[in-house]
Amino acid sequence: MRLTVASVGQRMPGWVQAGWEEYARRMPPELSLELREITMVRRGRNADIERMRRDEGQALLAAMAPGARVVALDGRGKAWSTEQLAQRLEQWMGDGRHVGFLVGGPDGLHDDCLAAADDRWSLGPLTLPHPLVRVVLAEQLYRAWTITRNHPYHRA
Repeated sequence: MRLTVASVGQRMPGWVQAGWEEYARRMPPELSLELREITMVRRGRNADIERMRRDEGQALLAAMAPGARVVALDGRGKAWSTEQLAQRLEQWMGDGRHVGFLVGGPDGLHDDCLAAADDRWSLGPLTLPHPLVRVVLAEQLYRAWTITRNHPYHRA
């Protein structure tokens, strides 16, 4: 099974890349974690934000594997505890479908992404910078996997 994170933005700071790589490396081969960076549409004065969100959204959805379960990271989605994420991950692994996570750009996800999503997940009420979301998401997916395997990483 593959976990794919499609995220708007490229050329992240070194700490973001290092954090992502650390947790992706820790994932087992049977549950690989991959990142697909989507080029952020250039924003300028008098930019058509709706068109930009739509274009980014189309690229995010195109990055999903055919038939994948799609999870949109959305501040208006439902918050899951780490333990709830682990339960979902266990279900997803049993289902056998690939799972894709959509992380929008600075203006959020387009409505088409939200409509295509099987789940809408909120990381909480805080506003996080999009680069940090990648690292938090990778760490939480690793932590959830360790819970499913009774690994000592998670000590709650």
